[in-house]
Amino acid sequence: MSIVIGTNKSSLQAANYLSANQTELSNTLSALSSGSRLTNPSTDSGGLAVSMQLTATANRDSALINTIANAQSFLQTQNGALQVATSIVDRISQLVAMSRDVTLTSTNIANYDTEFSQLQSELKTIIGAQYNGISLFATNDTAASMAVLSTNDLSTTNAIAIQKLNLGDTSWGTPTYTITSSGISGASPGTYTNIHSPAGIGALANRNIVYLTPFSSDLGTQASTSVGLVYSSSNGVLTVSSTGGLSSSVSAVTAGGVAGYTSLTSISASDISNFVNTIATFSAINGAEQSRLNFASQLATNDRTSLQSANSSISDTDIAQATTALAKWNVLVQAGTSMLTQANNSAQTVLKLITG
Repeated sequence: MSIVIGTNKSSLQAANYLSANQTELSNTLSALSSGSRLTNPSTDSGGLAVSMQLTATANRDSALINTIANAQSFLQTQNGALQVATSIVDRISQLVAMSRDVTLTSTNIANYDTEFSQLQSELKTIIGAQYNGISLFATNDTAASMAVLSTNDLSTTNAIAIQKLNLGDTSWGTPTYTITSSGISGASPGTYTNIHSPAGIGALANRNIVYLTPFSSDLGTQASTSVGLVYSSSNGVLTVSSTGGLSSSVSAVTAGGVAGYTSLTSISASDISNFVNTIATFSAINGAEQSRLNFASQLATNDRTSLQSANSSISDTDIAQATTALAKWNVLVQAGTSMLTQANNSAQTVLKLITG
């Protein structure tokens, strides 16, 4: 090996090794202090990309679990309302039986009707109950549903439908109106649905449900041709396209004003049975939906756990391996520093040869 002045090859090599070892030592220290081996994207760029995807999916699972939990809370609140409604209907059935007591005076029966009236009001409150501003029950003739996402791909295909059970509307009907030769008073143009007697618990909750009485064939014909009023007794839909122009041959007729359950005497045993069966069916639906949501939550939790485990194997620092590497790089950095010092001192040999 020749001895030169211009280039200290040993020093350059020692410096290169020291720099590389120092970089490895720095990366190892970062991995140990942060707990992640991906503190620098250059460490494993492919693994970093996979880790980011796994983390995002796991985070969606966490949000999904919270969403399902909120839906479960909704159903639990709904079930609580159904239980109270069951107790009220049960109490009303007791009142019906007690009001049939032949030894009671009209005043005694009226006292029972007073409690019945209060229970009707409470049923209205239950039917209109809300959870975070969302109605617990549907209040029209068609039950509504809400879709709860159950998979982290956010697809609605596997969404779980939870029912806003239809207990019945407490406000079905249109105001009583009068048909005369000059037109209709009390009804505005439009379509009125469910103007016949409502079904479900909503019927029991009403004392004065206004709906249309059947029209005579003559009135129905005149109304349809001259006014544009059409009523279907099968589904209780009234359509009013105009309110004037009735034929003078139509005499004055008042439609509507039929009473609901105004007293205990207006309730039959079959009515009570139907009300109880309705609530029992809704409770079963509620329980079935809660059961599915429980399993959906378990699935999302297991999926999140698996994703987090997979991500851990990619991104988390293996402490045992890292501490072993730390000892190695510490030794190499110290040795490299020492060797670089000696390599830099090799120039003294050249100086001695020159100076003699």
